[in-house]
Parts: sequence; structure tokens; C-alpha cells
Amino acid sequence: MDLSDNMTKKSKYFFSVIVPAHNRKEELKELLASLEKQTLPKNQFEVIIVDDHSTDGSDRWLHSIKNELPFKLIIERLTGKDRFPGPARNRGMERASGDFFVFIDSDCIAPPEWLHIIDETLKKDSSIKAFGGRDDADADFSPLLKAINYSMTSFISTGGMRGGKKKRLAKFYPRSFNMGIRRKLYETTDNADGIRFSGLRHGQDILFSHQIMERVGKEKIKYIPDSVVFHKRRTSIIKFFKQVFNWGVARINLSRIDPVMLEPLHFAPALGLWVTLLFALFAFLFPSIFTYWIRFIIIVVVLLLGSGVHAALKWKSTITGLLVPVVMVIQITGYGLGFTSAFIWRVLLKKGVFAGFVKRYYK
Repeated sequence: MDLSDNMTKKSKYFFSVIVPAHNRKEELKELLASLEKQTLPKNQFEVIIVDDHSTDGSDRWLHSIKNELPFKLIIERLTGKDRFPGPARNRGMERASGDFFVFIDSDCIAPPEWLHIIDETLKKDSSIKAFGGRDDADADFSPLLKAINYSMTSFISTGGMRGGKKKRLAKFYPRSFNMGIRRKLYETTDNADGIRFSGLRHGQDILFSHQIMERVGKEKIKYIPDSVVFHKRRTSIIKFFKQVFNWGVARINLSRIDPVMLEPLHFAPALGLWVTLLFALFAFLFPSIFTYWIRFIIIVVVLLLGSGVHAALKWKSTITGLLVPVVMVIQITGYGLGFTSAFIWRVLLKKGVFAGFVKRYYK
């Protein structure tokens, strides 16, 4: 998108940027620094940070720098039993005064044109009720973070579910790391109650987007591929495994709320995992199919190595290329195990909500 002609034009919208945070002091420093560099005039947006029971001193630090920032900073803090990103975002919407509420995660960095691109898109199409962008890795990120980003956005490992400029095999849901809604969706829609985030630990942003689609139709939800944020995600292999495991769990929990949110593509990681394991078992029990097993493994290895080479060339990093095949296997395995565990617990055994990793989740 060419920004040069419109950079100095005033927006007709005021934006409320809402950020939930839990023990993210260092990440918040980077996020706020990136928001200071936004090309959209600073008097046309406010930033609302809702602290979710942090113990790292981030609340005190935020208050100490509040008056030094070029934009209005509002600091809220969840208390009592309110926990997790959904209630934090709801609290942010309660305090927001913007025409649009824009959500970004605390472990993201916003490029200078981020809000300007959103603003220009909304000015061109007044029918937009909600929107979502994509996430990527910054050039300064570690090789592991680049590998995780590659795996999370690769068509091979996700089917393009998380955006990108290419085709997708499943419905696009705006995600809370980079999405926004018109204020009226929060207040009321066709005499119905306004939309809120649920208290789910995982998948609450997908449910939120699904509710918007049910209200206004998917044609009024705009995907903005040029709206990009740099997403740090998890900073270790163990944390990443726990996260994708819980995402697999969340997909089953969401399907129990509305079956429409479970599409064929969502079964793919679990099916791929168990087909691979069963194929390996039968290959060693029945020598007649061992040759087919070898061919299957060769195809898988070629795809993984090809992805690694592509990532290495993209990021000009051999380490990133070596990490990508490992990360892809962990992503598919973790998601598949989480999906399978929740499917057995909730669908087959008909038990209650399956939580996944809860204790020491951030460790």
C-alpha cells in the first residue's frame, strides 16, 4: 500500500489500542516504543493496558512512564477472580473511547505504519465492522522465534489458517494479536447485546470472531494482509509445545460451543500424527508394507527439509533453517496430542471441559 499521499491526512476515526498483559514488562517496553513510532498522529489513538495479576513490577513501571508518552495511556488492573486475556480485553473495552477497538498482544511489536494502514483501509470502506491482520517475525528476532513464526504461518503446517497473502484451506478468523472491531459491535448490534470476549484461556479470540460473523456476516469482516505485527510467541521449545497442545485442546472446546468452529482441516494434525505412528507400527509388524513406509517417510522428510531450506533462504540464517523441521514436528505433534486428548475426554467420554496445560504454563 502506498502511504506517501495520505500520511499527513487526518483520520476521521479515533482508535483505542487494547493490550492485555501478564508479567510482560520487557515486552511492553518494546511494544510501547513501537507505538511511539506510529505514523498515525498520536492524538488519534489511545493505548489501554490491562494488567492481569502481574508480579514483575510492570504496573508500577507503567505508571512511572505514563506522562512521558506522546499518546494517552490508560492503565487498568484485573482484580479478584477475573483472569486471562478475555476478561482483560473486556475491561479495556469498558474504558475505551475510540470509534474502533484495536487489539494487539503484549508480546508483539507494531511497525510504524500499522495503525495508518488500518485507518486507510477503514476510510476506503465504511461497511467494515471488524478486521484482522497477520503476524510475522522481525529481522532482529532469534533463530528460534523465526523458526516458530515460519512454522505457524506456513501453508504446509497450518493450511494458511492464520492469514498470509495466499489461499487458505479453512475460514479466516481475525486473531486477537492483530484485530479490531467497530465500537457499535461492543455496544449493541440490531438491538442485541454487544459482543464480549469469553473467559476461555485459549480460543477466546476465535469465539469472539465467530460471534461477530454470526452477527454481521463474514463479508463485513475485512482481512488486511498489509496490516502486520511482529509476534514473539513462545521463547523456548517447551513453552511452544505447551502452547500448541492447548490450542489443540481449545479447538475441541470451541466445537462444543458451536460445531461450525470445527472444520475438516482442524483434524489434520491429529490424523497425521496417528497415521504416521500406526503406519510405523504396521511397517515393522508386516514387512510387505515396509517399502511403502519408507516412501512415506521420504516424502515427509523432503517436505520438512524443503521448508527448512526455504526458511534459511528467507531469513538468511542457517540456524533458522535447521530449526524449522524440528519446530514443525513439535507443532503438529503438540497440537495433535492436545486435540486427541480433548476429543477423547469431551466427545467420547462426554466429560466436562478439558483444560490442557494450566500449572506452570508460562514456565
